[in-house]
Parts: sequence; structure tokens; C-alpha cells
Amino acid sequence: MPDSQLQKYLDHLHYEKRASPHTILSYRNDLDHFQAFISEHDKDLDLSEVNYQYIRGWVAMLVDEGLSPRSINRKLSSLRSFFKFLMKEGLIESNPVQKITGLKSPKRLPVFVEEKSMEKLYSELSFEEGFSGVRDKLILDLLYQTGMRRAELIQLKDSDIDLNNLTIRVLGKRNKERIIPISLELKRNLTDYFSVKKDKKFESDMLLLTDKGTGLKEHTVYGTVKKYLEQITTIQKKSPHVLRHTFATHLLNNGADINAVKELLGHANLSATQIYTHNTIDKLKKSYRQAHPRGDM
Repeated sequence: MPDSQLQKYLDHLHYEKRASPHTILSYRNDLDHFQAFISEHDKDLDLSEVNYQYIRGWVAMLVDEGLSPRSINRKLSSLRSFFKFLMKEGLIESNPVQKITGLKSPKRLPVFVEEKSMEKLYSELSFEEGFSGVRDKLILDLLYQTGMRRAELIQLKDSDIDLNNLTIRVLGKRNKERIIPISLELKRNLTDYFSVKKDKKFESDMLLLTDKGTGLKEHTVYGTVKKYLEQITTIQKKSPHVLRHTFATHLLNNGADINAVKELLGHANLSATQIYTHNTIDKLKKSYRQAHPRGDM
């Protein structure tokens, strides 16, 4: 595919769709991979000549390479979006991906940290003295107590925090803003952080900063979360998104309304939030088997 068309599409994702840098990179990698596959068959093939047989062949190759159905469907989604953009631009007449059915993949329940393990984080773990320790604790607090995404966390500014009204303003996907309430405990932790941060006399207005006063990177937040979760849980995946899963699961397990959880997470559709109810149902089943006289029969 011509680089100019690809770049125009990536610019569309960035400026119009407000996609994150991570999302844009993923789309680019998927499209580059498809282009490499097409070039092996016909390096002069025009986009208007790409049909569903080519795409089906690409999918077959991905299956042979051992990619999971989930990964393949994500790549198909990238391709579908790109051809949809080309149709909008009048460069092609139909979207060849529309004839391709996504692969069936087993449902994966969200991985989360048990409540008793999260309690260890607050009661047993110790953080470093000074600015870095207070910041690291706040990173974990914000992710677990608000359910925000890693990218949302990194983009927070001092002005997004309203300690008087106990709220945080978060800018989510596609520039959609939402307000998340915070607890008195989180307010105290934020106050402590602002105090040590003020002593550093940083010039940046970003909320979370490195020891040198620069904005945090995604890999830094990931490393921080992994470091502390390794001390309290044996679950295999230990990432910022696991704390988002944990936030939602604990709310629902303790009786929160699913529509309220949807708004707190910034989900566009309720179906995205409903995946967390499976964990709640599993807990109910366990309670039923343990408590009902005929539960194990």
C-alpha cells in the first residue's frame, strides 16, 4: 500500500479519532504485516485489487504461525478499519474484510487480585522514603481506587485533581471526559504527594513525574505495578490493567450497580462491563455450594 495512504490513515487515527500512541503503533504494525504478505504475492498489487481471498490467505498464514484467535481478530479489526477509511476517501468501492468472519476464541475472564491480597498492599508493604516512594504508592492507589487506564493515569495533570470535591477529571478514549469520585484516604495520599512534590520545585504541570521532573512513561508505570504486585499475589499477570480489573470486580462483588461501574470505567457499552460479572457469579456459585444444604448434591 502506498505510504502516503497509510500515513494519511494514521494521521486520521491521531487527529480525528484521538487514538493513543500505543493503538496507532499496533495498527501500523498490523498493516505493515499485511503489506509484507501481499508483496510476497504481487508487489505491484493495487489496494483496489485486494479481495477477500488475499485476506483469507493472510488469516490462514497467521493461524499456521500459531497466533491466537484473539490476536488474529485484532489484526482483522485493524485491516477492516483501514479499508473503511479508504472507502470514505473514495479510493475503493467496497471493504474486502466484510466478507471475512472473525475466528471464535474462548472467553477469557479478567484476571484480578483478591481483596485479602490487596489489603496486604496497604498493611504490610513498605515504600521507599521520600518522593519516589510516595509517588509509587500513589500510582497503585490511583489505579486500584479509580480503575483508570494506564494511559489516563499518565496524562493526569495537577489541575485534574479536585480535593475539595473529592473528584478526579479523567480524559479517556476518544477525548471523552469523565469525573471519578475519590475516597478520603486517597485524598490524604494525594495531599502527601503534593507536599513532597512541591519541595522538588518541578516545573511540569503533569501530576505524576519521575525523580527528574519529567512525565512518566508507560513502561515505568508497568514496572512499578509489577514490582509491588509480585510481593502480594501469585497471579501470573501483574500489570496496571489487572488493577483496573480488580477495581471493577471488587465493586461488583460488593454490590455496586453495574451501570455505575460502567460509568466509572469509561466504557462506551455495558457489554464491556459485563465481563466482570462472571467473576461475581463464580463467587455466588461458591457461596451457594458451601452454604446450601443441597448445594453439593
